[in-house]
Amino acid sequence: MTDIFSKDFLNAITDGIYFLNRDKAITFWNKGAERLAGYSSAEVEGVRCENNMLRHVDENGINLCENGCPLEATMHDGKIREANVYMHHKLGHRVLINVKSFPIRDELGRITGAAEVFSKIEGPTDLTKELELLRQEAMTDPLTGIANRRCMDLAAAHFETSIKQTDLSLGILFLDIDHFKTVNDKFGHETGDKVLTMVANTMSSALRPTDIASRWGGEEFVIFVPGVNLKELSKLAERLRRLIEASWIDIKNEHISVTASIGGTMVRPDETICSAIRRADKQVYLCKQSGRNCVHVEE
Repeated sequence: MTDIFSKDFLNAITDGIYFLNRDKAITFWNKGAERLAGYSSAEVEGVRCENNMLRHVDENGINLCENGCPLEATMHDGKIREANVYMHHKLGHRVLINVKSFPIRDELGRITGAAEVFSKIEGPTDLTKELELLRQEAMTDPLTGIANRRCMDLAAAHFETSIKQTDLSLGILFLDIDHFKTVNDKFGHETGDKVLTMVANTMSSALRPTDIASRWGGEEFVIFVPGVNLKELSKLAERLRRLIEASWIDIKNEHISVTASIGGTMVRPDETICSAIRRADKQVYLCKQSGRNCVHVEE
């Protein structure tokens, strides 16, 4: 048990810190953890790790609590471990964090638990000067905070010029939230808005600084992915699908999650980006025919 001085010291640290006992119950949760994860110490202390709200997943959406938990491995062999994982935030979206796990030992050297220190890995924030100007001109969707249609129209013109003048490759992903109307009808538009924001935040955390995600309209999103080949575009689409599937929000004791159908294609040198977006949209239609929650990338 940490004493008062230790708690004050740990609460002054900006990184998230929490302790587990041998039963994997959380015994301490500092202020940094509250800030980064959104959950208060009262909500998590005393709760077993695998049953709590964080549910760390890797970039493929695999639940590490069930397969590959660094803390559990550290308690088993006493080795310090480090990994980048996606944490579930109280608001529903996934946050990319760096975690380090350390063994906790008693005076005889026996392992009595483990500690995890985690910090947020900042996502894409550095855009080109042109896109910074677009932001200043309010080129973002007011609900989700990502790019809007007008921003994408201007970005498309920029990419079309680059494609003609250089050998730049550009992949396009078209993402549609499955059964979104059901969410609105059952829980209301306010909850629907929170789901849209959750999906947008999860997408943004998984993209590179050079990628541009936008809300295309309603529950549809379009992403420009420059400098990739077809295989890399498919891998990104599948990662987005898994991370969205692994995200959720809690509204009035109701656990709300959604899935997404994602279509993709590569822009051809002799076509407009608008034409490529339509082809990516057609791949989404194939996803719907295949049962939703899947990826179709045009060969």
